[in-house]
Amino acid sequence: MLIVADENIPLLDAFFAGFGEIRRYPGRAIDAACVKDADVLLVRSVTPVNRQLLEGSRVRFVGTCTIGTDHLQLGYLDEAGIRWRSAPGCNARGVVDYVLGSVLTLAELDGVHLPERVYGVVGAGEVGGRLVRVLHGLGWKVLVCDPLREAQEGGDFVSLDTLLEQCDVISVHTPLTRDGDHPTYHLFGAGELQRLRPGTWLINASRGPVLDNQALKACLLERDDLHAVLDVWEGEPSVDVDLADVCTLATPHIAGYSLDGRQRGTAQIYQALCQWHGSAPRVQLADLLPAAPLAQIELDASCEPAWALATLCRAVYDPRRDDADFRRSLSDDPQQQRAAFDVLRKQYPARREIEGLRVRVRGEAPQLAQMVSALGAVLV
Repeated sequence: MLIVADENIPLLDAFFAGFGEIRRYPGRAIDAACVKDADVLLVRSVTPVNRQLLEGSRVRFVGTCTIGTDHLQLGYLDEAGIRWRSAPGCNARGVVDYVLGSVLTLAELDGVHLPERVYGVVGAGEVGGRLVRVLHGLGWKVLVCDPLREAQEGGDFVSLDTLLEQCDVISVHTPLTRDGDHPTYHLFGAGELQRLRPGTWLINASRGPVLDNQALKACLLERDDLHAVLDVWEGEPSVDVDLADVCTLATPHIAGYSLDGRQRGTAQIYQALCQWHGSAPRVQLADLLPAAPLAQIELDASCEPAWALATLCRAVYDPRRDDADFRRSLSDDPQQQRAAFDVLRKQYPARREIEGLRVRVRGEAPQLAQMVSALGAVLV
């Protein structure tokens, strides 16, 4: 079996060497010539997988080690009888950590108390749903907008209009769709952006085109009361440098780039390939994950909950580091800027998730214990 894979997929050999030969390529460089003789194609989000790429090839299985599938031409894959699988939820926790780190930064800049804000989550799938559970666990007020789930399930959802009217923080976690009853392409256009409440924080860690980037830039230049946090960009790896300049935090599509999440995505596709191939899985992710550099934190019952929240979150991840690295990489030369975007992703440092952090509280502190549990850390 010949496997063609994005060179940035972690643990390729550990999981897939037993199936046959592996050929690695940069994700954006994978073309029809690369996959012509392949049986299996493994990608991340930067490789468009469509008829043009695969027609005439031997590929019978496509795995994307990512949550999203907007880079896969699913209709063609189904029509051609090519089995495909994604890795739903693999990096959800990493994105939640990114959002928590972002709101901590914005709260310090604006001098506000996080529990007093009203949070709006757009898209309640694997990522958004987990974020909602964490925010509810912290006791914060959350409104959720997901028209597709609302139509399918009913439940306690609100319209985008209601969310714009009532929320001080809006975090976007919807897939990118252009068709159907609820397309998300430019879901936030000029009209929606102008209706943001004074002082709103807008976070996009989904797909770049869900927000109209040109309209957002115009809005931010006009309204200095707003804060925008962008991890995804229209046209990436090309980035509108002027838009990045007016964002409070700007990062190169790494919100879900935790070590755990990336390796979890590989493991999920390995399981799917084993099922398709009719092979029993022989490799377990738990045997491959390295020990976390920070194993445990001890808090005294007397510490202030707001300080404890910031300490626990930032002990694991602080997006300001990624923002600084990204801003240093931005260049007026488009080719250099695109190359730097991919280098930051390829050479991204190991980052763990808060769910692996053990926390001990000295003394009786029910509020602290509740907060630790809400964050998903392990209370010991």
